[in-house]
Amino acid sequence: MFFIPNYYLKIFGTYRIYLLLCISKYFYSMKSDLKSIEDIKAIRKIMEESSRFLSLSGLSGVFAGMTAIAGALVAYFFILDNGNIRYDEYFRSLPEKETLSLRWQLLADAVIVLVLSILFSAYFSTKMAKRVGKNFWTPVSKRLLINLLIPLTTGGVFIIVLLFQNNMQLIVPCFLIFYGLALVNAGKFTIGEIFYLGILEIITGLVSAFVPGWGLIFWIFGFGILHIIYGLAMYRKYEA
Repeated sequence: MFFIPNYYLKIFGTYRIYLLLCISKYFYSMKSDLKSIEDIKAIRKIMEESSRFLSLSGLSGVFAGMTAIAGALVAYFFILDNGNIRYDEYFRSLPEKETLSLRWQLLADAVIVLVLSILFSAYFSTKMAKRVGKNFWTPVSKRLLINLLIPLTTGGVFIIVLLFQNNMQLIVPCFLIFYGLALVNAGKFTIGEIFYLGILEIITGLVSAFVPGWGLIFWIFGFGILHIIYGLAMYRKYEA
């Protein structure tokens, strides 16, 4: 029978205890690290919710896009004599008094689209905020609204100046550019996708400025198609 001296057994037992202590310390440290990561994620979420408005519904983008397309169809079929896409040429063929009336009709059409889009956005975002148990009207949403309205108001005044000066070919590009600037400005207070939507709106507006007379097409693309694509993507990502 093989005999092991007590001395070696004591050494082995001591090393065994050290090994068990090291293993337990390792797993305890790993558990603490995981808890720390979870705590950091929770803190980050709280900070994000306190600095960003995250209840912006994707459905508001979809309905805003549909409203913009409906407004363009109203302008095409009822205001611009059913079929005049190149409204700059159409305006030049009319007396000045008639063009003045048409300009105000087009402006009213655009304002109605804007108001309906804002109402849809407020309705669906309020509904989403209630569903997740958050308030819609917060200091963050106030800052979002202020940063959105500054470029929009500036653009609206500038567009009225263009309207009085009969620069019809620049009205739609200015709508798109100033709206894009408003989204970029407000993007730091909400989901990051708003910033990129604003960039696309600005690019669309700049391109449309080089193609005068085709404002309705760019209006449908910028305010209609882009909004619908954005809204569906956001709904699938955050709400579905």
